[in-house]
Amino acid sequence: MDENAVPATLPGALPAAPFKEHRPHLRAVAYRLLGTFEEADEAVEDVRRAWPARPPIAPGPVPAPYDPTEAVARACLDRLRSRETHREHPWDPWDPWASGMPNHLSDPEEPPPPTALDGLTPPERLAFVLHDEFSVPYERIAPILERTPAATRQLAGRARYRLREAEEMPEPDLPRQRDVVAAFLAAARSGDAAALHDLLDPDVVLRADATAERTGATTVHGPGAVAAAIARQVSAARKALVDGAAGLAWPAEGDPRLVFAFTVLEDRITAIDALSDADHLGRLKLQL
Repeated sequence: MDENAVPATLPGALPAAPFKEHRPHLRAVAYRLLGTFEEADEAVEDVRRAWPARPPIAPGPVPAPYDPTEAVARACLDRLRSRETHREHPWDPWDPWASGMPNHLSDPEEPPPPTALDGLTPPERLAFVLHDEFSVPYERIAPILERTPAATRQLAGRARYRLREAEEMPEPDLPRQRDVVAAFLAAARSGDAAALHDLLDPDVVLRADATAERTGATTVHGPGAVAAAIARQVSAARKALVDGAAGLAWPAEGDPRLVFAFTVLEDRITAIDALSDADHLGRLKLQL
């Protein structure tokens, strides 16, 4: 037996050595997460260069820093976060690829193409791909995302829903959603930057359609950037139900010209969709 080998006892975990034997699997994981073979090869190579020569030998599951699948997943997550920050084109929630909806001719039994996954947030994409396509348990995915296994399961469920698969998202806890959005509105109105940041998930994404971007609600990633992008409009907004979920509408009086739809997970806002295009607003069910 190779003295460098570390036993793996959970699905999705791989022995730590030799690294090269697992390159095809790791490349497949990276490709599904990133969508291009060029980026996948770069991510795998980055992990290979930083790989320890002799991981510690210990019984039980492979420690996270020495599991090549998890190491590659972390490298891919960093790239996905950077991609959200530097998105080149305005987000269109009803574009069949940008929103994650599969082509109507696609085989429902086939995995969604990489372009369909582009409509997911980085945590959604990672949770869905690792669990549903590579059988990595939620307990092993959770530390990568710095979330609980239950929250990780919800992320994967939301990804399935956005991809229009059979498994639906659990019913949202509307009272808790309303409390979080109300607190976000109050913090914006009072100019409490610390409170705004506390309500935003570290991986929060603001996705804005082309019309919303012209109001300053640019598609950005991270609590600081998201708060800065929408604090002004949010402070002058009013509470609303957006397709049955807690949201905000701007301005506070008259017909809404900008709508914010919130995704709330474990009392943190993980995504905000800013919609201002007339066609987009017309498709929403708004209760003001």
